[in-house]
Amino acid sequence: MDITKHRHRRLPALALAWLVTRALMLWLLVHSASPLLGGGRVAREVWGLYHRWYGVLVHGDLPAHDPLWQYPPGAGPVLLSPALLPGLTYFQAFVALTVAADAVILLTLARAGARPGRSLLGAALWTGGLPLLLHIPLVRYDVQVTALAVLSLASLSRSPRAGGALAALGAVVKVWPALVLLGTPRGRESGSAWRSAATTGACALALLALAFRDPLSFLLQQGARGVQIESLGGTALSLASHAGWPGTARYRYGAMEFVGPYVSSVAHASLALTAVALALLVLWRVRSRRHTRATPCDAALSAVLLFTVTSRVISPQYMIWLLGLAAVCLTSRHTTQRPVALLLLAATAVSTLIYPMHYWEVISCSWTGTTLMLVRNGLLTWAACLSYRRLWRTAPPPPPTVTRTRPQLRTTPRTRTSASL
Repeated sequence: MDITKHRHRRLPALALAWLVTRALMLWLLVHSASPLLGGGRVAREVWGLYHRWYGVLVHGDLPAHDPLWQYPPGAGPVLLSPALLPGLTYFQAFVALTVAADAVILLTLARAGARPGRSLLGAALWTGGLPLLLHIPLVRYDVQVTALAVLSLASLSRSPRAGGALAALGAVVKVWPALVLLGTPRGRESGSAWRSAATTGACALALLALAFRDPLSFLLQQGARGVQIESLGGTALSLASHAGWPGTARYRYGAMEFVGPYVSSVAHASLALTAVALALLVLWRVRSRRHTRATPCDAALSAVLLFTVTSRVISPQYMIWLLGLAAVCLTSRHTTQRPVALLLLAATAVSTLIYPMHYWEVISCSWTGTTLMLVRNGLLTWAACLSYRRLWRTAPPPPPTVTRTRPQLRTTPRTRTSASL
């Protein structure tokens, strides 16, 4: 009882910390024109790109012919959602809804952590970790997607159907939340979650197909993407530039990508590594026989980490996903991912040094930019390997089957003793 009271006393301090840090993030957004904060480039994503797409979406069309449109059709309703606040400008409404989604994540983590046998470390990680990205989370819709993933994982233990439905809605908006169902316990719960996800996803896609024309256009844009300068492959090419590689960075498909010889080979290598990551996750799933309460969360973090590290693109907002999943893991005292969460905090801090603070150094492949990329992607790779290793150790193989041998009949004749004569 004393532990429970002590835990509940921390909730007001947690709420105060969230209010202070979010006020600081809003202040940074107001002053984002500063050269140190990107000179206004960060906020331009909303009032420039999102707002332009909003003008297309309100007419029932997806911006299919825009090479920057690389999102599933579920992103449409999210980008239309600022219309729910008609008294504000599009930019103001978008930021307000993002802050609301951020608050939902905190409340979900705090509620999960306040239960007996749980921990508030997850809520603390989210509260203090997200501001490491400065004002970037406020002007990307990744916070909304992360909220769906966090709600899904928090719901799985009580209602697998609700958890599956929320994961499907997140996947319709930005694909990756489908991975949160990887670690569902075998048996009835797993089947219920996956059936709910399949049904919800099919219904959502059907409704979106009725609401918008050409809902699968994003697949063409995704397939044409190259190697972003912030990816693991991009770091290899940045290093190669110091050894004489003649390629350069160019703005394509909404990001700075490398163009030049061997870029396509690096892109194919990234896709091959993603296939290897998928095979490793399937192998873990087949081998796993023992689950704890933390296993679904641990598996979700490990899966998203592996897919992030092997991707051709690692944008700064991807760290929002990883922080949210790490925070859910830390709500359980049985999680294996505590060291991984620390590595992610360090990687998040370095990501801010890369973008927006020293992005031109990264674009120009200077030694400063290359070193920052080596450190950030090195931390992410370390976190991914450590996460999977710790997840693997929680799933020992099934015990070997013992074959029972039938007792052999005695064939030697019994020796007659003097007593039997």
